[in-house]
Amino acid sequence: MDNLELWRQAAQDVFWYERPSIVLDSSRAPFNRWFPDGVTNACYNALDLQVKLGRGEQAALIYDSPVSATKRQYTYTQLLAEVARFAGALVDRGVVKGDRVLIYMPMVPEAAIAMLACARIGAIHSVVFGGFASNELAQRINDATPVVIVAASCGVEPSRLVAYKPLLDYAIDLAAHKPECCIILQRAMLSAQMIEGRDLDWLQVMSETEPVGCVSVEANNPLYILYTSGTTGQPKGVVRDTGGSIVALKWSMKAVYNVSPGDVYWAASDVGWVVGHSYIVYGPLFAGCTALMYEGKPVGTPDSGAYWRVIEEYKVSVLFTAPTAFRAIKKEDPQGQQLAKYDLSNFRALFLAGERCDPHTLGWAQAKLEVPVIDHWWQTETGWPVCSNCLGIEQLPIVAGSPARAVPGYEVRALGEDGSAVAAGDIGALVLKTPLPPGTFITLWNAPERFVEDYFITFPGYYETGDAGYIDDNGYVFVMSRTDDVINVAGHRLSTGAMEEVLFDDEDVGECAVIGVADPIKGQVPLGLLVLNSGVTTPYDTIIARTVKLIRNRIGPVAAFKLCTVVDRLPKTRSGKLLRGTLRKIADGDRWSVPATIDDPTVLDEVALALKRIGYPPNH
Repeated sequence: MDNLELWRQAAQDVFWYERPSIVLDSSRAPFNRWFPDGVTNACYNALDLQVKLGRGEQAALIYDSPVSATKRQYTYTQLLAEVARFAGALVDRGVVKGDRVLIYMPMVPEAAIAMLACARIGAIHSVVFGGFASNELAQRINDATPVVIVAASCGVEPSRLVAYKPLLDYAIDLAAHKPECCIILQRAMLSAQMIEGRDLDWLQVMSETEPVGCVSVEANNPLYILYTSGTTGQPKGVVRDTGGSIVALKWSMKAVYNVSPGDVYWAASDVGWVVGHSYIVYGPLFAGCTALMYEGKPVGTPDSGAYWRVIEEYKVSVLFTAPTAFRAIKKEDPQGQQLAKYDLSNFRALFLAGERCDPHTLGWAQAKLEVPVIDHWWQTETGWPVCSNCLGIEQLPIVAGSPARAVPGYEVRALGEDGSAVAAGDIGALVLKTPLPPGTFITLWNAPERFVEDYFITFPGYYETGDAGYIDDNGYVFVMSRTDDVINVAGHRLSTGAMEEVLFDDEDVGECAVIGVADPIKGQVPLGLLVLNSGVTTPYDTIIARTVKLIRNRIGPVAAFKLCTVVDRLPKTRSGKLLRGTLRKIADGDRWSVPATIDDPTVLDEVALALKRIGYPPNH
């Protein structure tokens, strides 16, 4: 089946006020338009349609928050009522189709309600991860120019409260654009100080408004803007359209994840990230599933059995999380003793994404869970999986280190710097042939030129992913690292991901990172950071000597791997991605700042001290 026919058929499975007669308009490539003459509504497909199909009493959204000791469930009928009422509250504040609403909230049901309410009236939501620093929030306010900002008084971490309102107030002070009003959800554990004439209480607003129906929107009307960090320091507002998103996400729920209406689907991410948009809020509801929203951690809330408790309690069918979550669980409970306490008989598959999954973590999860463990690869820009073992189509053999083959609708190539295809097994830039399928980004907000320059200029006819890797003889894709993380050691291009894979072979290593640091002779050399498993008593020098020998034996002397140290933890974003760029700057002695997305800023000082002990940055 060709791509146009695939998406023509998939489009028949969604609700349209006006069914599209055109599948793809590529006349202005790369600004391609899927289903351009279609008219639909994302909220109708997520809620109203499901109630009409008889799922009104089925759970639509489960909220489980160990950090606040709160549990709540909404049926489709209840969630629809809440969303329709909050949509009315937005309309009462003057929000109309095409206006932007910025959402700055933690993992609470009201965040999903606000998103769906925007979709209901054709407004464009822009969710900013709760707790983002004021300066970064101000940049997003200026770019999106929201009419209304929806926020919460605070977020809850295992050991502290994060007051959101002061951050929001300062961001609005910094921003040139000022919203008409802010609607604030006052959480029980911390009440925010309200500014008279601007701030409104969520509960009061909801008590004073009437529900509204869905507004029909063109398929190419933006559904949302999601900001992702840009290399220039200016955030990039990824724009997703409405019709393509509904079609692709609903199709992926069955084709990729193999879930059906009524299944409980859990994406252990945050609504502030793309996973939260695609697979906490929209995808599961489009598919008639029960979505699970979890406000907690994989360990520490209260222990490394947290995920198993949730899976048992709610009969979760499929879990989607980041490899770093499983590395944290494995580090705390390497023997899987917590797992034995829970009944996971309803659990069918684990999906991992967000960063490269090392074979050791994959193997550990396979052995302990005894279900398919699927590493799959996608990006904020694509909105849904590019490569995956598609359980709803045909389960392929699982190959450690690979997210399998391209998902139908995508074509992945590995290209050299000259744009020609590299040989099977050789590392190149991973690119996607255009046109990209439905549900991928259609432009950057207020920056169409940057959309072209950042993604489509380097390799004409292809989308540049920014990832490097190779494709084997069987068509399996291996995503080894970001393009920037392929280091050049004395003229040899080496993958940091390949070195990390080797380091994981040491029995004492729970997590690791390899970065390229500047070297006056070789240009760059690799530097390894090791986080050890709990309870390790082996001397650090012994472990470091072992790992250096491992790299030399597996990759060879060409890797020049001699620099290595042990750290207590690695700096990561709140979604679990390693802050490699910041690590490189610290090691090289370049100017660096605390990234807005970091989970815990104190870890940077710890790592800087550990690097200093082995002489990095030099002459510092």
